[in-house]
Amino acid sequence: MSIRHKLLICIPLLVLLMSSVSFVLFESGKNVQESYHLMMNRIMLYKEVSYEVGENMRSLNRFIMQVDADSFPEVQKHLSAVQELRAKLDGMATIGGSGLPLMNYSHIIDTFLEQAGQMITEIDGQDSNTLAGAYIEAEQTQRFIREEAQELVDLELDQYKPIYAEIMSTTAKLNRLGSLLVITAALLSICMAIWLSGSITGPIRRLVATAKQISKGRMDTKAPESVNNDEISILCRAFNGMIDNIQELMKENIKSVEKDRLVKELELKMLQSQINPHFLFNTLNSIAKLAYLEGAARTSDLTVSVSRLLRYNLQKLDQAVPLREEVEHVNEYINIQRARFRDRIAFEMDIDEQALGGMIPCLTLQPIFENAFVHGLEQMEEGAVLSLSIRYRSGLVEIEISDNGVGMNRETVARLMGSIQQEAPYFSGKGQSTGLGTHNVFKRLHLFFDGQQLIEIDSSEGQGTAVLFKVPFRPSA
Repeated sequence: MSIRHKLLICIPLLVLLMSSVSFVLFESGKNVQESYHLMMNRIMLYKEVSYEVGENMRSLNRFIMQVDADSFPEVQKHLSAVQELRAKLDGMATIGGSGLPLMNYSHIIDTFLEQAGQMITEIDGQDSNTLAGAYIEAEQTQRFIREEAQELVDLELDQYKPIYAEIMSTTAKLNRLGSLLVITAALLSICMAIWLSGSITGPIRRLVATAKQISKGRMDTKAPESVNNDEISILCRAFNGMIDNIQELMKENIKSVEKDRLVKELELKMLQSQINPHFLFNTLNSIAKLAYLEGAARTSDLTVSVSRLLRYNLQKLDQAVPLREEVEHVNEYINIQRARFRDRIAFEMDIDEQALGGMIPCLTLQPIFENAFVHGLEQMEEGAVLSLSIRYRSGLVEIEISDNGVGMNRETVARLMGSIQQEAPYFSGKGQSTGLGTHNVFKRLHLFFDGQQLIEIDSSEGQGTAVLFKVPFRPSA
């Protein structure tokens, strides 16, 4: 059974159970309330009759004895109220199987209504003594009504004593039954809740325990699969299938790593068969010294620059170096390019010494300079200018490399800037001596400064190119 079906069954059952208990308690209270309501209605009717008769007599006193014509509407109002109450008495059941007391009470009210009505209709044709006698008779009838009402109330109370005792006994039984029903419903609800939660949380706990074992590296652990075809069982089967897939992927990955290791070993053997870089450095230094001894100072300087450039380019790229070393490396690169281009290219530098102590990834500046030569200045016959500006501003190092070469269009600039988020490098189509492009430089800056760097490229066709780096100042340890 699925979890959804369990919830659809258990929750309505709990609601139905609690509703049944509430309905039983409501009906028991309703029966008691109706019994009290019936008795109190009869008693309140007697009281209202006595009240309205008394008010009628007071208004008659003002109207007849005090000759107050303004009180006549009040007389009619209370007389109408007495008549309405008298009509209600006709619809009442007898008391204790005998209708005589209620009948006598009704006749006395009829007598009072007749006396009051006669006084009102004959007030102009009778003298004051006659009216006074009629008023006294009506007043005496009022006392009879009040006394008879009190007797009826006593009869009602006597009649309802056994009924009241029975009601109280029934109420006590219903209270005990209600308590029993509430306790039973609570126990059933708790049992159903425990069963429902256990059927849901139990498999989840076992699945969590399996996940913890897997997180510790025990990939041979499997989640226990239940025979129930619920969502948790489906999840456990899917989890076990995922574990099997991970094991297969691990086996394939081990095979792939082994293949890569063999390839690396082969590449290493191939590299070992090539010229040792240190031998090449020593050879270049020997050539530089020999050129110097022979009086070829420029050739010696150029050979030394090439040796230093080669040594710097072959160090680990994941190392950070002071910006000062990068600038020195760029100077060596420029020395080589000066020997090549001579007066065709002018080099300008504006360096803030305070910024040179900051750390930067190795080989950050030279690839940008190399791109400027290869793509921007190489085809120019004269007037080419390449400049480097480094400034320290409020905890930031601003590095700008600009040229007045052929420039780039907007699409090329957009592709270069987008290469920061790309996994594969963007190549311009021409080879580079270091094997590094702008993608490599941008990506290493992004990783080294945790995305806090700012890279801008300002270029347009025929107007040259300016590359601006704004990076946080990280002093060397």
